[in-house]
Amino acid sequence: MDAAARSCGRDPASVKLVAVTKTVSVDAICEAMAAGVALLGESYMQEAIPKLAVLAGQPVQWHFIGHLQSKKAKDAVKYFDLIHSVDSVKLAAALDQAAAKIKKIQEILIQVNAAGETTKSGLDPDTAVGVIEEISRLSNIRIKGLMTLPPFFDEAPERVRPYFAALAALRDSIEAKKIPGVVMEELSMGMTGDFETAIKEGATLVRIGTAIFGERA
Repeated sequence: MDAAARSCGRDPASVKLVAVTKTVSVDAICEAMAAGVALLGESYMQEAIPKLAVLAGQPVQWHFIGHLQSKKAKDAVKYFDLIHSVDSVKLAAALDQAAAKIKKIQEILIQVNAAGETTKSGLDPDTAVGVIEEISRLSNIRIKGLMTLPPFFDEAPERVRPYFAALAALRDSIEAKKIPGVVMEELSMGMTGDFETAIKEGATLVRIGTAIFGERA
């Protein structure tokens, strides 16, 4: 990560590692924390909650990075510092309502389907600004940036570059609109196979599991 940042003139401190801990044991998570991991990312609520209970009080932040259903909003707000995968006004409203009940301002990222893949969640880039404007009116939600899951190219990670660049361009266009209550601090993009490319295109959060914990069973 440091090398990728330095290669394009960025400060390595401007890129944060989210260690993806889905299917990872509590013992392995503790090893990662001891090695300096400070941000943990979970994809499945039913798997995350028991881990959070065991690791309560540890000096880490928890990020929810998977697809989130509105009916899970209460748990998401209760347990997670940042939610990467908000892709509708309906979900944002559910999170806002749950956050209001516990007097919390919930920080979120807006998920964008940069490649228009039908198998993936996320907003169409052309509709993202309008949705963000609607969500920005919710009192207990703060939009902190954007997230994307690009197509997977096993042998040629450079092929994802246009999708990362498109997300960065969308971030810039949203920033220029100066929507009240919206900041574009974070770009969550890049995983084990393509995080170096993502960093070169402006990622501030990279979501890495396999390179830390190994292949999942």
